[in-house]
Amino acid sequence: MGEEGAEPGRGTCPGPHVQGAAEGAQRMEAAGGATPTPTPAPTPARARPAQPQPQPQPQPQPPPQAQPKSREPFRSQRKESEGSVDCPNLEFEYGDADSHGTELAELYSYTEEPELSTNRRCFEEDFQAQVQGRRWLELDGTQQKAYVMHLLDGLEVVNRDKRLRVARAILYLAQGVFGDLDNEGDVLYWSRHNSFLLYQLGTFTAFLELLNMEIDNSQACSSALRKPAISLADSTELRVLLSVMYLMVENIRVEQETDLPEWKTCRETFRMELSFPVHTEEPFALLLFTMVTKFCSGHAPHFPMKKVLLLLWKVLLFTLGGFEALQLLKVRRREELGLPPLPEDSIQVVRSMRAASPPACSIELMDQQQQQQQKRGHRSRRPLVKQDSLDIYNERDPFKSDEGGVDEEENDDVDSGIEGELDLMERDAIIPVLPAQRPPIERVSFPKGLPWAPKVRQKDIEHFLEASRNKFIGFTLGQDTETLIGLPRPIHESVKTLKQHKYVSISDIQIKNEEELEKCPMSLGEEEVQETPCEALYRAMLYNLPQYMIALLKILLAAAPTSKAKTDSINILADVLPEEMPITVLQSMKLGIDVNRHKEIIVKSISALLLLLLKHFKLNHIYQFEYVSQHLVFANCIPLILKFFNQNIMSYITAKNSISVLDYPHCTVCDLPELTTESLEAGDNNQFCWRNLFSCINLLRILNKLTKWKHSRTMMLVVFKSAPILKRALKVKQAMMQLYVLKLLKIQTKYLGRQWRKSNMKTMSAIYQKVRHRMNDDWAYGNDIDARPWDFQAEECTLRANIEAFNSRRYDKPQDSEFAPVDNCLQSVLGQRLELPEDFHYSYELWLEREVFSQPIRWEELLHYQ
Repeated sequence: MGEEGAEPGRGTCPGPHVQGAAEGAQRMEAAGGATPTPTPAPTPARARPAQPQPQPQPQPQPPPQAQPKSREPFRSQRKESEGSVDCPNLEFEYGDADSHGTELAELYSYTEEPELSTNRRCFEEDFQAQVQGRRWLELDGTQQKAYVMHLLDGLEVVNRDKRLRVARAILYLAQGVFGDLDNEGDVLYWSRHNSFLLYQLGTFTAFLELLNMEIDNSQACSSALRKPAISLADSTELRVLLSVMYLMVENIRVEQETDLPEWKTCRETFRMELSFPVHTEEPFALLLFTMVTKFCSGHAPHFPMKKVLLLLWKVLLFTLGGFEALQLLKVRRREELGLPPLPEDSIQVVRSMRAASPPACSIELMDQQQQQQQKRGHRSRRPLVKQDSLDIYNERDPFKSDEGGVDEEENDDVDSGIEGELDLMERDAIIPVLPAQRPPIERVSFPKGLPWAPKVRQKDIEHFLEASRNKFIGFTLGQDTETLIGLPRPIHESVKTLKQHKYVSISDIQIKNEEELEKCPMSLGEEEVQETPCEALYRAMLYNLPQYMIALLKILLAAAPTSKAKTDSINILADVLPEEMPITVLQSMKLGIDVNRHKEIIVKSISALLLLLLKHFKLNHIYQFEYVSQHLVFANCIPLILKFFNQNIMSYITAKNSISVLDYPHCTVCDLPELTTESLEAGDNNQFCWRNLFSCINLLRILNKLTKWKHSRTMMLVVFKSAPILKRALKVKQAMMQLYVLKLLKIQTKYLGRQWRKSNMKTMSAIYQKVRHRMNDDWAYGNDIDARPWDFQAEECTLRANIEAFNSRRYDKPQDSEFAPVDNCLQSVLGQRLELPEDFHYSYELWLEREVFSQPIRWEELLHYQ
């Protein structure tokens, strides 16, 4: 696993390119001064066309190595590796999940389609024997409940085949009794209706018992281990059970305005039942995590992993809450802690962003530069216009050079470079700066064009004051941020500005409380821990959490499109491959689409559930989040995600690995047309694949979570050469995905060197316009006080020690066990009543014989201990 995940950076491990004092002169003012105009990126020598002369003349020829015929192979090679630059804007709306019908359709593989008719046949045979001459839709509520109770009684039989037939009949009910319907909407309605009915009658609990039996079925495990190739037939019972449970969870989870009051009550009851251990000693999600680890260990290769992961994701989404619920919970938690409200709703800000154009490549620019030569020959060289201070950001791009003709990448008509969502000025017209014509209020207001309010940490204020005191006074005052005696007036104003934008997070409060509890365990007493679904899940996962994370990443690696098939990799196709392999070209194409779709759904579910875990654990307690993060990092999650993106990402997002006529519920109510190779190749008409774009955004968000404020992990991004990989991902014109790519580029910009920054000014400009600003953050210049490589290992070790102390204090032992008084009286100790098991007196004599009388007493050993 370690070697697989580290492949993206194998063989090349450059050190950090941290710039020295030469870049220190280019520092952005903390309180907002004039932003320096960066030096334009020089055009590569072989691609730089000759400069036009003042007098009219024919268009100059480029150097020999830049001739179009010699560039043609390079251009075709680049397009193959990076995809088309002319990507349209993707109308994608990020959410907790896709549409309800799509989420149900992704539960089934196309090779499972014949089983739909099998389920229907099992139901109709039993139903006609019980209720002759009538249909399910014609029964009233009481009769439907009576028939479901009859089916549940059938689950108690000993015969395995009979039990499976009854389970298939229940699955047909959960699938919406499609045999009696002719409309997809009606199938989805009756699927929801029957799911609520099944839950009310205790079906989920009955299926949970059957699932435990199948997990512990050693005969099925040993049979699967002996087979050279595992197919759908090896997991029939498990797939039926998991399908019923998934349909119940997904149908009950989704809220609709037309829901009946009793349905809303059922939803809350079901959420509590899944969140907290009611019938067992562990939450339901832990059972699914156990199935994942058992599958990855090789003990149960027949487990249908796609269905397990989809059910696990939806259970976490149902019990913990989605992203909007998480935002509301965060707002409420800040109110409870007495913190100021959030400066903005991040979900709404991201939704309102517009996508930017992808950055231009140097090979593309050569064509564009030649096209501009004639236009530039007709223009006179424009004088450099001095850029004014921050209050003109709404009128011009601060990272754009005003000198025409210097940098070909920044020329007037090039539209393939990254542009922010705000096109702040017309490119052909340079308007002279006339400060007297602007209202004076604009000079003191923050630029309105930036989407995020800037944030400042307490640590940033302390660092700023420490540097100022060392410079002007010669000594520091530690963490004192109030005393400003001896500092000049501009420093006072800077500190005032920093404090205005100071942001205290919930994590800061939690870390501070944890330090106080470690320092004064007796005086502060026992901590009151609120019992939430997130807390219950973490406590249940705690001791096996490293194994859970490793197992998820193993499956993610096997499902990644960039992974190569290896003999030692796990087989994730057990629940998609048919018993008889295809013999025609059409069957092979259909199976190939099914396998790719299967892998995409696995990536989608793993990326979504990992992101949910990270976000909820971070809100519940920062050290729970850090514990999960560290084990993901130790399991090579960072290089694994980079390896995932080291592909033609546009091809992945626009992949058409679906056959819409075979999707549920369409295939149940419509006559299937004859499939041809042409129809399979054409795919659907969608502009992009929702699940693949969703997966990419989730993986980028996970990578941001792992690396934010962690310099050692940021250096991993640099060492694994993530910058070109991430820059290629900017070709996807979707605002949310671009935002998280730019965040990852921003945190490592200071380590990439001056030359990289000079030649990627479009990207730098996009970072400035889209990503939140941190005052005193020298992300663009490399003068960071925390960028000390020798502190990286110590940083991780300190964090790990804090995590272990937190877990030990809260979960290992009762708070006062270490300080409890010891009873030294022999009579008192012997007189205590001990709770013995009920069957102890039956085996008491045997225990005495084995443990006391048959054991020789070595009296001489007592002398050695005195």
